[in-house]
Amino acid sequence: MAFDQLSDRIQMALRRVRGKGRLTEQDIDTMMREIRLSLLEADVNFKVVKQFTKDVKEQAKDEKILKGLNPSQQVVKVVHDALTELLGGETSVFSLEKKRRNTIMLAGLQGSGKTTTAAKLAKHLMKNQQAQPMLVALDIYRPAAVEQLQSLGEKLDIPVYDEGTDAAFESIVKGAFKVAEDKGCDVLIFDTAGRLHIDETMMEELKKVEALIDPDESLLVLDAMTGQDAVSVAEHFHQSLNITGSIITKLDSDTRGGAALSLKQVTGVPIAFMGLGELIDDFDVFHPERMAGRILGMGDVKTLIDRVSENVDEDDMMGMMEKMQEGTFNFNDYLKQLKMIKRMGSLGGLMKMIPGVNKMMKNMDVDDKKLTHIETLINSMTKTERKKPDLIKKSASRRRRIARGSGRSVAEVNRLLETLNQQKQAMKRMSKMDPSQIDPNNPMKALQQTTPDKKKKRKGKGKGKGGFRF
Repeated sequence: MAFDQLSDRIQMALRRVRGKGRLTEQDIDTMMREIRLSLLEADVNFKVVKQFTKDVKEQAKDEKILKGLNPSQQVVKVVHDALTELLGGETSVFSLEKKRRNTIMLAGLQGSGKTTTAAKLAKHLMKNQQAQPMLVALDIYRPAAVEQLQSLGEKLDIPVYDEGTDAAFESIVKGAFKVAEDKGCDVLIFDTAGRLHIDETMMEELKKVEALIDPDESLLVLDAMTGQDAVSVAEHFHQSLNITGSIITKLDSDTRGGAALSLKQVTGVPIAFMGLGELIDDFDVFHPERMAGRILGMGDVKTLIDRVSENVDEDDMMGMMEKMQEGTFNFNDYLKQLKMIKRMGSLGGLMKMIPGVNKMMKNMDVDDKKLTHIETLINSMTKTERKKPDLIKKSASRRRRIARGSGRSVAEVNRLLETLNQQKQAMKRMSKMDPSQIDPNNPMKALQQTTPDKKKKRKGKGKGKGGFRF
């Protein structure tokens, strides 16, 4: 994710004060020097960094903190609160008005991801606010944009209004309003034209489009990969248009993320949503407090709970847990579990939301393609084999046939069988575990623990005392 490098640096700085029973002003200064450098390296606006470090220093050096109980924990809280404020403070409320038509205008430079974001936003509003959206193709300068929007609308079963690339935008806007009324659509999302860079012609045209649409929300789409330039772009757009919020795209990239940390402070424009990948579902509301927690390695349990509640059927989950505890969990259940996980987003992204897991992931190979490989393996099994995994375990010929049918290796079939067995064992142990013994700083420790190896001495017939040890 865009904040990974920044997160590592800030967490390293905080480790210098964590666990100390007493802090000095020098400890605070050393910590803040490292945090300041990490923010500058993340491409955060230098004025924002200067104000941030000044505010945190003043609060962290308060007598009540330095001489109080658990000063290190209080300093971490100060940094968390300051980061939350830097990212925008409170979550930007985005709710549609019922029983009337809502209009949303998307603006931004070419290549920022406006067209894909329009479709992502439409699906988000359908899913979370029961909206009936219609997409409007206003990018008349780029034929591929109209075709792309049509393709996305078809996939999502969302109507798309366009008049090709030869029509004037005034005609498209008027036609869109009429068709939306006929179809009963309560949200119109306008995908406007962009340029490779800001110019007067584009801004004048966008002003006319904005006046014609009179949007309830004007959202600026910004590419996180452009770094500090994104803030400069936001300033120009904000000066010319009535921008009400922004959408940061490509936050799943390995960029430095300084734009998101600078945007609200420099322009006053809150971040409403964030794009986290190429898939339509890789889109979410931007919560400053939750993002600050993720940067500090505290995880994001609230978002994880939201994802689970939105995508996982509670009865199905309880049924799976019961099967695991009873030892009857099979590959049909495993496949259903995989589909639930895929609906929630990337596996790596989900794991990072669990407190304490981010450190463990440094040495883990988390690849979403492996989920697809597992699906292929399970789909190569017969109905009977899925219900009774032991049949595969006992038959080498079955394992070879499954490997050939899926285009994978026999070793992968063996690993899949072992994974299924480990899941059963882990669930059995967790069902017997006392919740009070779970370490809140490392909740995955319980799952990592395995039953002790029972090494037995076997008396061999060869020479030597005690024979061979296995």
